[in-house]
Amino acid sequence: MMIRAAWSAILLATAGCTTAVADDGPVPPPMGGENSCDAAAANGLVGQAATAELGAEALRLTGARAIRWIQPGQAVTMDYRADRLNIKLDAQNRVEGITCG
Repeated sequence: MMIRAAWSAILLATAGCTTAVADDGPVPPPMGGENSCDAAAANGLVGQAATAELGAEALRLTGARAIRWIQPGQAVTMDYRADRLNIKLDAQNRVEGITCG
C-alpha cells in the first residue's frame, strides 16, 4: 500500500512537467521571427494606467502572444520567452517599462 501511495505522489508531482512534442521531436521555444516581441513598438504606453485594454493594445503593437504584468517588488522567473511581453508597473499601477522575454 505504501508503494502505491508513493507512486501516486510521484505521478501527481510530475503531471505538470511535460514538454510539447511534434512528430519529429520536441518543439523549441520561439527564437524570433513570427512569434517574437518588439517592446519598442509599445513605448508610447509608458506612463498610462494598467488596464485590460492597454494590455490588448500592447500585444497588438508588439506582436507578443503573452503578457506578464509585474508589480513593484514582485518576484519573477528568469526564463526567457521570445513571445512574452513584460509590463512593469509602478506603485500607482501605471506602466513604468516594457520589455520582452
